[in-house]
Amino acid sequence: QVQLVESGGGLVQAGGSLRLSCAASGRAVSSYATGWFRQAPGKEREFVAAINRSGGSTGYSDSVKGRFTISRDNAKNTVYLQMNSLKPEDTAVYYCAADIHTYYYTRVVGEYDYWGQGTQVTVSP
Repeated sequence: QVQLVESGGGLVQAGGSLRLSCAASGRAVSSYATGWFRQAPGKEREFVAAINRSGGSTGYSDSVKGRFTISRDNAKNTVYLQMNSLKPEDTAVYYCAADIHTYYYTRVVGEYDYWGQGTQVTVSP
């Protein structure tokens, strides 16, 4: 069992930055791949970023590449999503998720085993 708790969301103006945290318990973050996803009202949940089990490989959606950075602190058992140059279209509920069955990360929502409750990010124009 893995429990995930997101934090760090909020309201920010376009061009601003936020750092989301995903605090894990029940299992070390270094033992599974972690993904960040987001869901805007009326839209499907979509992949944002992910980091593999070793922490040596990361991936991003085209819409956030170059602006967002995923990282991990094994000592704190926490995964982060640094979001810079935010745009109004980044507004969504952001979720972190754990895939305990693969070494590599996946971009597929259905492949993840555990999810956090989400944190709201709102970017004003």
